[in-house]
Amino acid sequence: MITVHDKQFKLYMSESEIQKEVNRLASEISRDLRDKNPLFCPVLTGSFMFMADLARALDFDAETFFVKYSSYSGMSSTGEVKTVQSFPEKCRGRHVVIVEDIVDSGLTMKKMLSELSKLEPSGISIASFFFKPAAFKSDFKIDYIGRSIPNDFILGYGLDYDDYGRFYKDIYVAV
Repeated sequence: MITVHDKQFKLYMSESEIQKEVNRLASEISRDLRDKNPLFCPVLTGSFMFMADLARALDFDAETFFVKYSSYSGMSSTGEVKTVQSFPEKCRGRHVVIVEDIVDSGLTMKKMLSELSKLEPSGISIASFFFKPAAFKSDFKIDYIGRSIPNDFILGYGLDYDDYGRFYKDIYVAV
């Protein structure tokens, strides 16, 4: 058990389980995209650990540009998505891979897809380490999913609770 702010969390997924999923995703992405010169656009701040591990596990070199969108406060979404750092012009004509730590309602991703489509990329893929199907309220496809999970609040491995808990090597679930 760990405590972050006022909440208790228990172990949900170990570092070795995380790395197994990252390696599987990297293999799938390498197979599908290595010849497309993709531009990886991880979403800050949550996906930075996932992106670092994913990049090391890919069997090809690629370019990365971090984007930043915000919709959470505490343990829940505000329902409003703020663009902090959007997609760069270099997305135009490129295959773009949006890398997320977690997709739940899909609200943030929907806004990102809308902004990215204006740059006319040659293709878009979405890679998310976690997906919460019970919370999902959108209709876009997630191409690469590490693990589908219940609608629980998790932290660690980049995921946070009010900006804390990101640096744990394992993933924990609120109890």
